Amino acid sequence: MMRILLPTDFSKNAWHAIQYAIYLFDSIPCHFYVLHAHQVSPSGLVSTINKEHDTRLYEITQSEAKQKLDKIIKRLTTINKVARHQFEGLLESDTLLNALGRNVIDQDIDFVFMGTQGASGMKEVFLGSNTVKVIRNIDNCPVMVVPEQYEIGLYKEILFATDYKHYYKKAELKPLLDLVSITRASLRVAHISEEESLDEEQQQLKKLLEGFLAGMEYRFEDLAYYPDVSARIREWSAETHAGMLAMINSQHGFFSRITRDPVVKRIAFHTEVPFLVLPVIP
Repeated sequence: MMRILLPTDFSKNAWHAIQYAIYLFDSIPCHFYVLHAHQVSPSGLVSTINKEHDTRLYEITQSEAKQKLDKIIKRLTTINKVARHQFEGLLESDTLLNALGRNVIDQDIDFVFMGTQGASGMKEVFLGSNTVKVIRNIDNCPVMVVPEQYEIGLYKEILFATDYKHYYKKAELKPLLDLVSITRASLRVAHISEEESLDEEQQQLKKLLEGFLAGMEYRFEDLAYYPDVSARIREWSAETHAGMLAMINSQHGFFSRITRDPVVKRIAFHTEVPFLVLPVIP
């Protein structure tokens, strides 16, 4: 059974990500964990009155969050039409990052799905600070970032961007290949050119990747060099009209630069489709 973690802040975009996850795994037995993490900032004062105030504020926040979470679970259970889908609410008094990290391990999670809003109302997802924190720190589980305005439906192609500078492991690619199989989509692998031609090591890594894709419908292509790699990926994603973009969360190469550049530059990286980040397996 697939185990999916769905963080929510009770917003529209979080609900959209939940719907997308349920749709994507429509034919797969799944246990969905809907997680809400919250914190109450203490007053910082040590008087008895302030401690009591903090306690009451925590209890009120906890109670309200539980009601909202219970409502979501009830709604999901009511509208669910897949007998093999189960739903469970998780309420944590902690930061989102801590709660996600802990539950990924405790619940043996296969995927994290999180929603994010588009910049200026456009049908895009931009890697704002919260999303980047999750991608950087949840490095032991695939993370799917879902644009709020993404129109849920069938698609024919999944994009995988690479620079052939990472030694691929079959276990790293398994979540992606599972999604290719589930959606019956073809895989389009693009090399983001940062050099005139592949060196010997890159050629070997490309062959290694090709071996893992044996038996699947796929194709390779090279994208011409472009100084702004993130912008080139964005253009390629838009040109292909695919339904998903995937990358490996390597600490080297262009992915690392995309998530570590200053925020102003990072906002330029956006896509209209869900963005799957695959963790590196040591």
